[in-house]
Amino acid sequence: MCRHLAYLGPEEPLGRLLVEPAHSLFRQSWAPRRQRHGTVNADGFGVGWYAEGDPVPGRYRRTGPIWGDQSFADLARVVRSGALLAAVRDATVAGADGEAAAAPYTAGSWLFSHNGAISGWPRSLAPLAQTLPPAELLSLEARCDSALVWALILNRLRAGDEEGQALAGTVLDIAAAAPGSRLNLLLTNGETIAATAWGDTLWYLTEPGRRTVVASEPYDDDPHWQEVPDRTLLAASRTDVLLTPLKDVDAPMAERLASSPTLGSARAGGPPSHKEPSTWGRPTQGENRA
Repeated sequence: MCRHLAYLGPEEPLGRLLVEPAHSLFRQSWAPRRQRHGTVNADGFGVGWYAEGDPVPGRYRRTGPIWGDQSFADLARVVRSGALLAAVRDATVAGADGEAAAAPYTAGSWLFSHNGAISGWPRSLAPLAQTLPPAELLSLEARCDSALVWALILNRLRAGDEEGQALAGTVLDIAAAAPGSRLNLLLTNGETIAATAWGDTLWYLTEPGRRTVVASEPYDDDPHWQEVPDRTLLAASRTDVLLTPLKDVDAPMAERLASSPTLGSARAGGPPSHKEPSTWGRPTQGENRA
């Protein structure tokens, strides 16, 4: 359920990343190729993006399918950004939250999305919900599972956890409380991306030093897309992608990077050299990506 994507790199029109590729997030709203649960992501969509000089992202969300929003088509054509997070939604259960339930969720400089579902929702997470301050529970943007997941993560972030720690700790807590949940989480602050693969697909495409894309599934047939193993934490910037099994995330990221030279990395044991920047991630002339 749901498909999402985060991007860090040179400024691009939103449409070049979200609409134009042969298997873009736009197309994934009705024809995902690797989605394991659900088939149509038409219960809302959203995109959050960063403008130069402003750490707080802008956001555009709607209740209906992305293909039916003509305003988004104009927005995607003219708005440019070097960092964004976008999602198309397949609702877990019917609800009245509408636009408020569509990712990305936001607070300060963060954008967040959840691809998955919580087993036994909502009763299964009642004990975890009780760990939140009452004001945070009363401030939930929506009453869906993803909104509570975001509240749990945000509580950790505000307590001082780094992004990767906040995602990993929340995933492990929810997995213990609600076994069988699918918890592919995606978080960015405009400079880095943190993500988890837990129960659904997650991929990344990187041109080290220039740009990185993390997505539920590849938006084209570029051979340099790499799949993230299940139950893995991903930490990415424009220069590197690091993969860590979620069972090994107790120590802060900085300590793990210093002490674990075997961590998965786009620089060590990663994909072969990438295409020239002018063709990176885009079909070359005569190439059929249908």
